[in-house]
Amino acid sequence: MEELVQRAREVALSALKDELRFDGSPFIGHPDAVAAIARDELGLPAECSAAVYLHEATRIHKEVDISSFPQDVLTMVDGLNKISTIKPKDTRLEAESYKKLIVQYSTDPRVTVLKIADRLEVMRSLSIFPKGSRDQKILETLMLYIPLAHQLGLYNIKSELENIYFRYADPEQYRAITNKLKATERDRERLMAEFIEPLKQKLSDAGIIYKLKIRTKTAYSIYRKMQVQKVPFEGVYDVFAIRFIIDCEQDPKLEKELCWKVYSYVTEEYEPDTKRLRDWLTTPRPNGYESLHITVKNKRGNALEVQIRTKRMDYEAENGQAAHWAYKGVQHEANMDRWLKSVRYALEHPAESNPEDLPQPPSKEIFVFTPTGELRILQAGASVLDFAFNIHTNVGIRCTGGKIGGKAVSIREKLHTGDTVEIMTSKNQRPNRDWLNYVVSSKARTKIKQELDAEERKLGADGRELLERRLKNWKLEWPDSLQQEYMKAHQYSSVISFMADIAREVIDINDIKSYILKHEDGLAKDAGQAPKDRSMVFSGGNDEILVINAKNVRGLDYKLSKCCNPVFGDDVFGFVTRTDGIKIHRMSCPNAAQLMERYPYRIQKVVWQDSASSGDFQCTLNIISEPEQAALSSIMTIIGSFKASLRSFNVNENNRNGQYEISVRLLVPSNTELDKIISQISNLRNIIKVKRS
Repeated sequence: MEELVQRAREVALSALKDELRFDGSPFIGHPDAVAAIARDELGLPAECSAAVYLHEATRIHKEVDISSFPQDVLTMVDGLNKISTIKPKDTRLEAESYKKLIVQYSTDPRVTVLKIADRLEVMRSLSIFPKGSRDQKILETLMLYIPLAHQLGLYNIKSELENIYFRYADPEQYRAITNKLKATERDRERLMAEFIEPLKQKLSDAGIIYKLKIRTKTAYSIYRKMQVQKVPFEGVYDVFAIRFIIDCEQDPKLEKELCWKVYSYVTEEYEPDTKRLRDWLTTPRPNGYESLHITVKNKRGNALEVQIRTKRMDYEAENGQAAHWAYKGVQHEANMDRWLKSVRYALEHPAESNPEDLPQPPSKEIFVFTPTGELRILQAGASVLDFAFNIHTNVGIRCTGGKIGGKAVSIREKLHTGDTVEIMTSKNQRPNRDWLNYVVSSKARTKIKQELDAEERKLGADGRELLERRLKNWKLEWPDSLQQEYMKAHQYSSVISFMADIAREVIDINDIKSYILKHEDGLAKDAGQAPKDRSMVFSGGNDEILVINAKNVRGLDYKLSKCCNPVFGDDVFGFVTRTDGIKIHRMSCPNAAQLMERYPYRIQKVVWQDSASSGDFQCTLNIISEPEQAALSSIMTIIGSFKASLRSFNVNENNRNGQYEISVRLLVPSNTELDKIISQISNLRNIIKVKRS
């Protein structure tokens, strides 16, 4: 195994030969120190040390070939490399999510432990880092690695990380508390000796074999107590605790009896604070922790915390399954705890643990990044579309696809932990029912359904308007009872979906017309009457053609649109408005494309009658000319030579370019006459541009 570690170190030494740490020392010193922590302080096997070296060799230098190493080593290297890519933007706000991501990258349980060892070495070397990097590392340590060390039961490492963090985060408070701890060390030893003296004989007479231990809190833990309880150092009751560890047989009934017996001796001798009694013998904590905690006052009036447990309980609290995994508010889930327990077992029984036999980390969630590095947690099986809705509803609604690692993918593409996803959108995109098959998150499903319902209601209103307009043109009645019969025959339970399908042209509106006519004929036949003469009923449908003339457009059910001012002979179409009847637009109207795209069912085919007769149409010409008075008189002369009536003539001089901007409003009988006027004016020597508006 030493050969494996040495071979891995040689690979790292070659890859890192030109790299230095911030203090100028060779970078190989970092993996050397981490491997030593893994080996000497954690008791991890040689494969773990080899993984540390290969991780540093390949973290940046991805071209380094390590394929000849054992698979379990390569698995650990892959996990460590993935964790190294985590760059929290705001660790404080998303600490729990980043902790879960670290664990999920640890497909081999030892990866998390190695990462904690890596962080311990970084913290021990924190003085060599520049301030910005140092501040980020101490914040990450507090929010990510100290809780993980706590969950794994690595208490010595946890305490050291806490103290290093505290020393850099608040050096003044750190010095004050550590100096007070040093100054009061002899006092604590004296208090323990004085405390046990009157109890020795009673315990001996009862045949209780025990060991006393002083457990002193870390400087950071004391500081947290001071902050939470708003007390000075001297006001923290449990700066240290006196712990009774009873040596007895591992019999639950006997163990509890002995613990309570010691408790009775202590409370007979010292005044207890019953409000601070913690009975985790009768009802152990969910993590299995068993102990009695009581605070008493000694003869001097000092408050002392006393913990009473058996040797077995102490071992399990320090090393076994309890191991404080859920102690004092550490957030967890049941499956996460089971996995972390397997990590503990792997640490304590390295000879028995086979990583392939250990349960995998929880996989109910995936962790995905935005292009700016923001972490998002999604349900396993989530797609690009789920991710888009997770960012914002409007992003989801307009999502057309995405890019994963720069590669374009569809909205249905499944995501995996570690993916960096960029969402592509289009303002013209709208959800359809197929989208519900592409998402797994409840938020995405809810928002898609809401959008589909809104779209359905809008189409329903459009379909109702189209049907009512056609029925009015046909002069046909469509009672509710007949509509219900038609819907039932075509298996529609919702009026909205029925009307929406009319707008979508799923239902041919002429079928409704035929249905009504057939019904009316049936009623007439039943009444012994002849069918109605419908020779005057319009043909309907898309074949309807509106014929307009040039004599009198004002009194009819249509108007010439003011946005484009059509004249006789122009290529035109009709648009059915809600309140103003049919408006006639030129095909070249600036608004034509939008009207045809958004409201195709309102477009009416229009033709002019054969001759213009005596009708006149209003139009406007915008003319740009050189600043010559002769140009103005020439324009007036041309207009007077054709069948046109001048209604207004305005001239503005543009001082920036020295040109005339002329606006001429005319009445003309047809577009043919207007084209002649435009052509003649355009041919004038001083005219730059003529445009009809």
